[in-house]
Amino acid sequence: MTQTFKLTPKQLEAQAICAGPAKHVMLFGGSRSGKTFLHVRNVIMRALKAANSRHAIFRFRFNAIKASIVLDTFPKVMRLAFPGVPYKLDKTDWYATLPNGAEIWFAGLDDAERAEKVLGMEFATIYFNECSQIPYVSLQTALTRLAQQVEQEISGARKPLRPRVFYDENPPSKAHWSFRQFIQKIDPETKQELVNPGDYASFKINPNDNRENVADDYLQTLSTMSARMRRRFLDGEFGEAVAGALFTDEMIETWRVTDGRVPDMVRIVVGVDPSGAGDEENADNDAIGIVAAGLGVDGNCYVLEDATVKAGPMTWGRVATSLFDRHQADAVVGETNYGGAMVNHVIQTARPRTSFRQVTATRGKVVRAEPFSALYEQGKVRHVGRFNELEDELTAFTTYGYVGGDSPNRADALIWCLAELFPSVVKPRKEPPKPVAVPTMASAFARR
Repeated sequence: MTQTFKLTPKQLEAQAICAGPAKHVMLFGGSRSGKTFLHVRNVIMRALKAANSRHAIFRFRFNAIKASIVLDTFPKVMRLAFPGVPYKLDKTDWYATLPNGAEIWFAGLDDAERAEKVLGMEFATIYFNECSQIPYVSLQTALTRLAQQVEQEISGARKPLRPRVFYDENPPSKAHWSFRQFIQKIDPETKQELVNPGDYASFKINPNDNRENVADDYLQTLSTMSARMRRRFLDGEFGEAVAGALFTDEMIETWRVTDGRVPDMVRIVVGVDPSGAGDEENADNDAIGIVAAGLGVDGNCYVLEDATVKAGPMTWGRVATSLFDRHQADAVVGETNYGGAMVNHVIQTARPRTSFRQVTATRGKVVRAEPFSALYEQGKVRHVGRFNELEDELTAFTTYGYVGGDSPNRADALIWCLAELFPSVVKPRKEPPKPVAVPTMASAFARR
């Protein structure tokens, strides 16, 4: 079936904002609402208007822009919105050339070498895709390259092409720079009111506004997600800023592995966090946290599977050991002082001679989670796919306490994995040696 190109009514409203007087335009809202399609289309239109112009589409990670834009949205937009317009894609330096000599460059800001090459050029348009993942300092650096002066041709007349910056995102928390800049209209660094607030426009567009272009069951899938996920990916709303949050959606989303590809593993472990559930009646008990994670040859940890279950020892023992076999794990991990011996007994009953490791971590929920916050921020821990319930628990950890509802058994199981895979992070600090008193002549005589 041949697809035809037609903007939805809401997309037409969004397009009017994109074509308005503001220099900076952000489209925010839920997943699959057409934000990326619109902005890629606008970049291409601007490129076709100005011969030999240069334009850039940035995302924080190059692998993400390659998969989502270069190999998916960009060719789709060309096929539907610009049929018959040929282009050449350079897969060495990753840019597309249009018939009039205009170029559209694709780059990830996480790759220093590639980013340095792209940021050595000047552009007439810059588009930040999924800007919730882009640090403000990286954004500011890229914006210094919005400096190319070119002319566009309209009805035979030539006039300067105004510089433009486009942004899109599934809205993060209200603490993010994008909320401050586009919604509150304040400078993210100085917290002062923007000098030129009219130059920053935004528009909300959600998947419900794009029903005709998404699969029938997609909205149903979104509606069954957790409240946190629905708010962001279905309702397109900015989350409340949680003071002192140890793990944020932006940390997790920035480094998420969406294509399932992971490096070879050096070590894989299964973390188990037990509760008091029995085999017969466990409806009112906490779930048994069971999570698999591995340390890759690249030095990063990959969260592979969450098999958490609410069941008694006979059942969860089989679940944990099945996970162990499925991932060809090296060990099952439990905490020493709080259930370690019991976990080992259950595991050995379910699968004799399974390697079991006990880790030592402080029992305070926040204290035991805090050392791993920096690892998430640095991209040293990456989720392979989505783990909604686990991520709900992680984002409820704050510096002043755990603010989630139920006990964070999934997160605890993951923390046992991380403690085993990154032992130096939780290694107790050695107390400095106490100074040895040197006897003086007076003290020597006093002892006589």
